Amino acid sequence: MGMMKEFREFAMKGNVVDMAIGIIIGTAFGKIVSSLVGDIIMPPIGVLLGGVDFSNLAITIKHATETSPAVVIGYGRFIQTLVDFLIIAFALFFVVKTINSLKKKQQEAPPAPPAPSKEEVLLAEIRDLLKAKS
Repeated sequence: MGMMKEFREFAMKGNVVDMAIGIIIGTAFGKIVSSLVGDIIMPPIGVLLGGVDFSNLAITIKHATETSPAVVIGYGRFIQTLVDFLIIAFALFFVVKTINSLKKKQQEAPPAPPAPSKEEVLLAEIRDLLKAKS
């Protein structure tokens, strides 16, 4: 029974729960980024590049026979993955840059001065009363 109690305490610690939430949100964000790249960014780039798709490029080391499949180095998939990564990195750079500029604008606004404490208010009232008597 002691081990179950220890496990429950471990699983309910803030760091573990925060990490789990971060992983779940990160997975969902990955789907959003994949959709952004695949559905919004890649179509115009494909039109600009004339529909170039590198994934079919390969070097055949050994041709297929009746008993064994071909041995192929699919360097085109690597190039396509690299291009996709660069596009994703570039798009995320602009997203992060926009978020940082919004945060910077919020930080540049001067905070309102804090309300005076009870002691300061009381001292100001005493000061004003003493000035009025003089």
